[in-house]
Amino acid sequence: MSEIKVNSIKGVGASAAAITVNNTDGSCAVNNTQRQGKNLIINGAMQVAQRGTASTANGYGSVDRFFVGNGGVDENPTHAQVDVASGTTPYTLGFRKALKITNGNQTSGAGAGDYMYMKHVFEAQDIANSGWNYLSSSSFITLSFYVKSSVAQSFKGYFITQDGTAYLYPFETGSLSADTWTKVTKTIPGNSNLTFNNDNGAGLELYVWSFLGTDFTASSVTEDAWATYSSSARTKDATSTWYTTNDATLEFTGFQLEVGSVATDFENRSFTQELALCHRYYLNYLNTDGSNVGSNVPFAVGTWYNSGFLFCHVRFPVPMRAAPTLISSNNTNDFYALIGTTVDYYDSNTMSGGVTNMHARIIPNIGTAAGGSSGSCVVLHTEDGSTASLAFNAEL
Repeated sequence: MSEIKVNSIKGVGASAAAITVNNTDGSCAVNNTQRQGKNLIINGAMQVAQRGTASTANGYGSVDRFFVGNGGVDENPTHAQVDVASGTTPYTLGFRKALKITNGNQTSGAGAGDYMYMKHVFEAQDIANSGWNYLSSSSFITLSFYVKSSVAQSFKGYFITQDGTAYLYPFETGSLSADTWTKVTKTIPGNSNLTFNNDNGAGLELYVWSFLGTDFTASSVTEDAWATYSSSARTKDATSTWYTTNDATLEFTGFQLEVGSVATDFENRSFTQELALCHRYYLNYLNTDGSNVGSNVPFAVGTWYNSGFLFCHVRFPVPMRAAPTLISSNNTNDFYALIGTTVDYYDSNTMSGGVTNMHARIIPNIGTAAGGSSGSCVVLHTEDGSTASLAFNAEL
């Protein structure tokens, strides 16, 4: 019987082997770039925007799982889910949505305490169980994403750990040409000082800065290396051209963080898959995009206990990260309760007792209900579909 003895099998011109053979026991490792679940970033293709497609909020407000923050600004930026233009490199690879940050008018210039950023937060357990030997400098994770700036310059970013002693891994995008999509790739080694707990708290954060003032930067910072975190030395000094340009734009899509030293093809997930992953952190209970839900939409069923106490239960489609808080609109007659044949209009909802990461008890703020008797069925509906909203929040 013939044998072929090799250490590895690699394609012509490939940088990594497709199959690596263990010379001792004959086992092999396969470099499968299409493996499911490799992307540790949720909603990296910017498909899901449950809160709405545009916001000036300092925080979450548009694309799910991507927080847009600022400080010291004269005018808040706008962050929005936008379409990727056809014919561009991200579009031809299957990306149809992007996160776009539009600068406000920073009339007082680039202050030392000014900043603007986008971040993504990872659960500690997702890093701990990823397969990355984060304590070893010979084990790697690789970040890749597409970015487009209306201003030609480079931008700063970093990873920061949240468990144990905080460690920072600063990097920069490299010089970007104006209005041109560029793929950025960064390979990050492990470090013996890193800590990631096996829990549902924040373990790792990724920041990309539109601008970071000199209160937070230092020329002594070493890029592409782990160091203990210092709030006054997060990155090297940042270029301010974008920040001081009124209505400058910065767009992102295709974020992927994977175990390994090579950036592989993006893991394309369906909208349904991505939405379910986002629901662990934020659940818009009435629709999927923050738009008007419409009137007479039933959303919860429960029981009339007495004239001052009606309660309804909802079950979440996936386990949330933790017991969530309720975010309910509060406008005149946003909702109504159908109690038998009686309709009671009300403005808002609260939660009371029995809240877990799987279900919640909703209390309609009716006051004294007009109809019903003990045990009567209660169905909660939207009344004013243009303003009614109901969401559960368990974000990091």
